[in-house]
Amino acid sequence: MSSLLQVLINNFILRQSGKKGATARTPTLKERKVFQIHIRQQAVDAFLITMGMLSAGLGLKGFLLPNGFIDGGVTGISLLLSELTGVSLSILIIVINIPFIFLGYKNIDKIFAMKTLTAIIGLSICLLLIPYPIVTSDKLLVAVFGGLFLGAGIGLAMRGGGVIDGTEILAISFNKKSSMTTGDIILLINIIIFSFAAFFLSFERALYSILTYFTAAKTLDFIISGIEEHTGVTIISQQSEDIRKMITEDLGRGVTIYQGKQGYGTHGHQLGNTEIVFTVVTRLEVSKLKAEIEKIDRNAFVLMHSIKDSKGGMIKKKPLH
Repeated sequence: MSSLLQVLINNFILRQSGKKGATARTPTLKERKVFQIHIRQQAVDAFLITMGMLSAGLGLKGFLLPNGFIDGGVTGISLLLSELTGVSLSILIIVINIPFIFLGYKNIDKIFAMKTLTAIIGLSICLLLIPYPIVTSDKLLVAVFGGLFLGAGIGLAMRGGGVIDGTEILAISFNKKSSMTTGDIILLINIIIFSFAAFFLSFERALYSILTYFTAAKTLDFIISGIEEHTGVTIISQQSEDIRKMITEDLGRGVTIYQGKQGYGTHGHQLGNTEIVFTVVTRLEVSKLKAEIEKIDRNAFVLMHSIKDSKGGMIKKKPLH
């Protein structure tokens, strides 16, 4: 029995590596390591999606649903229809998300679509079977903490490689066919949802629902980016070597050196070779980096931009995933 299981595992490893003749040889050490990384990654994804389902279920059933509040996106549409029609939220979440799962399959990939389907069905089961307590009826607490748990759930599911709200899938699909950005499309969708909420429910509940949405959005950003959101820093200076040493030796960060050519200056053409230093630091380290650059070269040109995610090199790993 164990030998048969080993053959099946070997076949799977070889298929994952794109090799043929699974029964003809034993997978190499590198192929086994790739397989182990794949299995470990899938286990982490499954854990994050499960925690996301449980958190979102608490936000919905413990806070928003009993008090008639809604959120933005597809979840908000489901909550609004549940409030107006009395249809179970667990059913509406699956039904309304089905078109978005298809869009995810078509425009992203089938693994993402399968994870999304699993997350949405799991959330529906949580809402149906888990007896979440009604935590509070205070409107402000409901808006804040309902949005917090819902946003955390959506963020954890996204870190796991799926979603439990199809709004971003829809926005990405429309973004490919229009000049609007993904953020603009999501904003437009939510304006429509909250306008309907103000008309069908009440203006006050719509305002509290907007507060819920903003809380969920900020929590989602925190889960995805974390407190150590990274900043890319590009430095052009005649003292590039000293700046490189300061970053690598004092800050303990990695750098990349680009070979560039100077262009125009205040005194006309000043063509010449120059080194461009690029590094990535956390936003907590930006102030120290700027101060150290100032000590070395007061005239250095420094360009900074936010980086939503990064991996590898000397960048610290995020606590999740």
